Amino acid sequence: MDIFKRITEHRTEKEQLAWSGTLREYLELVRQNPGLAMTAHARVYEMIASHGIEQNDGHTRYNFFDKEIFGLDRAVEKLVEEYFHSAARRLDVRKRILLLMGPVSGGKSTIVTLLKRGLEQFSKTDKGAVYAIKGCPMHEDPFHLIPNELRPEIESELGIRIEGNLCPSCQLRLKTEYGGNIENVLVERVLISEDDRVGIGTFSPSDPKSQDIADLTGSIDFSTITEYGSESDPRAYRFDGELNKANRGLMEFQEMLKCDEKFLWNLLSLTQEGNFKAGRFALISADELIVAHTNESEYKAFIANKKNEALQSRMIVMPIPYNLKVTDEEKIYTKLIKQSDMSHIHIAPHALRAAAIFSILTRLKETKKQGMDLVKKMRMYDGEAVEGYKDADLKEMQNEYLEEGMSGIDPRYVINRISSALIRHDLQCINGLDVLRALKEGLDQHPSITRDERERYLNFISVARKEYDDIAKKEVQKAFVYSFDESAKTLFDNYLDNIEAYSNWGKIKDPLTGEEMDPDERLMRSIEEQIGISENAKKAFREEIQIRISSYSRKGKKFDYSTHERLREAIEKKLFADLKDIVKITTSTKTPDERQLKKINEVTRQLIDGHGYCPVCANELLRYVGSLLNR
Repeated sequence: MDIFKRITEHRTEKEQLAWSGTLREYLELVRQNPGLAMTAHARVYEMIASHGIEQNDGHTRYNFFDKEIFGLDRAVEKLVEEYFHSAARRLDVRKRILLLMGPVSGGKSTIVTLLKRGLEQFSKTDKGAVYAIKGCPMHEDPFHLIPNELRPEIESELGIRIEGNLCPSCQLRLKTEYGGNIENVLVERVLISEDDRVGIGTFSPSDPKSQDIADLTGSIDFSTITEYGSESDPRAYRFDGELNKANRGLMEFQEMLKCDEKFLWNLLSLTQEGNFKAGRFALISADELIVAHTNESEYKAFIANKKNEALQSRMIVMPIPYNLKVTDEEKIYTKLIKQSDMSHIHIAPHALRAAAIFSILTRLKETKKQGMDLVKKMRMYDGEAVEGYKDADLKEMQNEYLEEGMSGIDPRYVINRISSALIRHDLQCINGLDVLRALKEGLDQHPSITRDERERYLNFISVARKEYDDIAKKEVQKAFVYSFDESAKTLFDNYLDNIEAYSNWGKIKDPLTGEEMDPDERLMRSIEEQIGISENAKKAFREEIQIRISSYSRKGKKFDYSTHERLREAIEKKLFADLKDIVKITTSTKTPDERQLKKINEVTRQLIDGHGYCPVCANELLRYVGSLLNR
């Protein structure tokens, strides 16, 4: 019953949005809110902006894309700033087709789908409301009724711009139904809807021999020719092509460059002049954003053909590369898995990260920067600090190759391989090794990679395996350290006491004897070496800790074990190094004694309760790390 109650509420909400009145009444609405007369391009931009815009580090982030698009912040920023924002301000780019060009499964279709769904929701808001001539098959702007001679006066009074002319259907209805009295023409609020074919059109290429231009521009209704006597009578024409129905919103061309040329010729006039030719009528006005997508090879073939120069000059090409951040690649896989029937399968922590590391490595290009390998570059791209390199190095690498991210392994391949492993092995849980094994097996069947690429990709799987090994050891390390939490905190406090004495040229007291002693240099270095702090860098590191402690003290905050990420890592590594023999024994022995078994159970419980493992993958992880430590 709750479901039907919600359905009723939904229907009521939709009914409450309905509005109908005369052109005179609509004019008063626009007088109060000139934004109602915005163009399709402005509507798309305002829809994106309505979800929030954030400024960070000189870059702009558009929250509208956050839930579906990952790792493409720079591409999205360029797309919105250089096309949507400019077009919304009536700059000349609005007279261009937006062509999203990039590799398969890179997010092009997802971006277009987001724009469609966003427009549908935005049209239900007060700011995004769309009003159209009632009964118009193209849901056209009511101000098209205003004669050209009177438009400058109306525009000045209302602070708007009026572009376009009445469609043939409304021209006829104005004469026959309203006797030419435009002030009495009825106007209604319409909701943009792809399903209802209001404000959204989609054209997909098919067999050129069977596909009809009527799919774009509408067609003659031959059943009414005898009634109306002429093919040029609007009542004998169906204004139901995708270009007709996309008016006031967005027109998507799927795989545009696969279309036959005759379908693309209609776009020349539509983009430049805002109108297109249909049937035996004058040019028909249309206000719509045209967005298309294609892959790189088809685009190169398209621009190589001189016959396409006119259309090419009317395009804004936006590259949509693959994501190049490991963390965001994990989010993509998580999203795709949630959309599948695999969501009941337990995926061990870091299993998807192992796959993401492999994928990102296949997409990166070797940098010319000295000492920087692909793994370091991958880490910097993912926001990690790499010793010896700064933000300026990161920006330099990001600008080094314009085509970086336009090739490599696509997310669908990874998900397909994970699916294959799950189904073939009937697994209830899948870990990083299972994923990497599935990816490796699939390379033999991958249809589009060369022998050289296969060898290169196999090497990347080996690199991903090494990265996963490090992650696995750290996971067990953290679980063991947690089991010895007090030891970690004691070691932490001991280190702070020693560096304080070191920085102040002081002494420390032995907790047992009370005797004053020099700072324990051996202890401090044994911790600092765990994170690569050199002898020359130790003084700066210790001073940084001291400054951080003072800063926290001034703000009334406590500097504790979890405050400084690198120091915490050093403490955990030091503790784990001291415990390594215990780990090796407890994870590798076939017949653990009672004390060893207790420790194994403590660590297993910590992996399950605190790290997201299930009993199966927790035990597999312990066995695997034990084997690594015994090598």
